[in-house]
Amino acid sequence: MPSIADRLKNVSVSASAAMTQRARELSAKGIKVVSLSSGEPDFPTPAHAIEAAHVAALGGDTKYPPMDGTSALKAAIAEKFKRDNNLDYEASQIVVSGGGKQVIFNAMLATCNPGDEVVIPTPSWVSYADIVKFAGGTPVAVPCLEEAGFKLRAEDLEAAITPRTKWLILNFPNNPTGAACSRAEMAAIAEVMLRHPEIWILTDDIYEHLVYDGFEFCTIAEVEPRLYDRVLTMNGVSKAYAMTGWRLGFCASGSKQLISAISNVNGQNSGGISTVAQAAAIAALNGPQDLLKERAAIYRERRDFVVDALSGIDGLRCHKPEGAFYVYPNMSALIGKTTRGGRKIETDVDFVMALVDEHHVATVQGAAYGMSPYFRVSYATSMEMLGEGCARIAEFCSAMR
Repeated sequence: MPSIADRLKNVSVSASAAMTQRARELSAKGIKVVSLSSGEPDFPTPAHAIEAAHVAALGGDTKYPPMDGTSALKAAIAEKFKRDNNLDYEASQIVVSGGGKQVIFNAMLATCNPGDEVVIPTPSWVSYADIVKFAGGTPVAVPCLEEAGFKLRAEDLEAAITPRTKWLILNFPNNPTGAACSRAEMAAIAEVMLRHPEIWILTDDIYEHLVYDGFEFCTIAEVEPRLYDRVLTMNGVSKAYAMTGWRLGFCASGSKQLISAISNVNGQNSGGISTVAQAAAIAALNGPQDLLKERAAIYRERRDFVVDALSGIDGLRCHKPEGAFYVYPNMSALIGKTTRGGRKIETDVDFVMALVDEHHVATVQGAAYGMSPYFRVSYATSMEMLGEGCARIAEFCSAMR
């Protein structure tokens, strides 16, 4: 029997995808599952973006696209970076990919050699470490503790850097905690990176527009212009514009050498992004932006409801985040207890599996994001579902002995 490549031995299946699949299996049996595991907006794609895709398809814009994005989309992306982030990029400094994940994948494959280390503030999105491993690199987790607001402290970053460090990956607002860095906090991180000119910085800004209570988003190349040539700023249309299924992400860098390398990888693992998806993205980026604040206000209401509901449950402690659409409750007080169904809770994995099997609420264990004992709850769903989900979680926890 032919063998599978060794590079896959340390690459795992996404825990959030696995939990979503478990919820689907239970639903297929006729069980009503409240799914709070998926990081996917429940809002529709803006109508003008859909119309733009329709017009493009009817107009014959269905041929092979440029490998790194159409000139019209690159112009829209450049305008977005200028408008939202005060960053100037030319078309030659921008690459369009099949979602933000492909941007990260392309960047790591374009730069990482065996033995290279990639510093990842943790808790972190499940795919960062696996993509680094796939590229032959070594992920280095830097804990961002709850008592520090789940944020990266400059001294912890400094301690994690070695002569082998190739990249720092930033993701604020963060998945899974929702934590976001203020300008002062980002400046402290930038100050560390100025002392290490041999390290690239990738900032995943996909939750940029999902910040609350007057919090002002900032990105590292904006905060510290001296890092401009070393920063790869990544974003997309999936979260802000509810366009997850359109599969379109983009990145820009002051380093044309880095962008050229990423574009080279991009050209080998795809034939360019769907022309109709690019037309839709142009319309989203260039069109009315009012919906961003309108939807953020709805997410804020949901966040407040979920934080209040979970904080009122004995055994849980729920930090109130600045952004994204997740909360990351601490369930350490429930370790050692037994559920009504007879399951002993020894880890956060035990907790989320018992919760979905006994009370049919899908969440994701903190272990998947590199920090236990926590679990992630997504509030990118209706208040009705959040209300029922939180009530079930309360019932589940109160029945433990």
